[in-house]
Amino acid sequence: MQKTFTWSTAQAMRQTRHALTGAMIGTAAVLLAACSTTPTEAPPSKPVYTSPIPPDQMVGSWGLAAYHRPDDAARTETQARAQCSNPYVITAGSNGGVMMYLADDNKLTEVVSKTNGGATYIGPPEDEAGGMRDRQVVRIDSQVMTLKWVDPEVSKRYGTMVYVRCK
Repeated sequence: MQKTFTWSTAQAMRQTRHALTGAMIGTAAVLLAACSTTPTEAPPSKPVYTSPIPPDQMVGSWGLAAYHRPDDAARTETQARAQCSNPYVITAGSNGGVMMYLADDNKLTEVVSKTNGGATYIGPPEDEAGGMRDRQVVRIDSQVMTLKWVDPEVSKRYGTMVYVRCK
């Protein structure tokens, strides 16, 4: 037995199809709107540091050398002074810090001085004071800055860095 569709049956099927399509589009629009208005969690805020060492105290040309044994500190300071013919240059950063190289990184990174429990560190502002990418300030005055890497493995390779201001 063959079914015959009348004009009214075909029209009713088209109307049903249009109604279903409209319902699907409406549902999709509601879902998309819900996705775009769903509250998102704010990214964690970066720590804000009051710099214990003013950036202008670090900006300049420095002779650089390093030691592994504390007995070599005085001799290394003399070696650093001799490196002023090829100085390590520290410039001001655009966000209040200074531009220096991090361990094993060939691009300059803006770093700041920060404190944690009385110790002073120099490192990326987004890291907690004393983080693995930081250097601890061993000594700083107008002419000499001595920094030790916090990461023991990096410290073992690079030693304690002695910067002597070039004149």
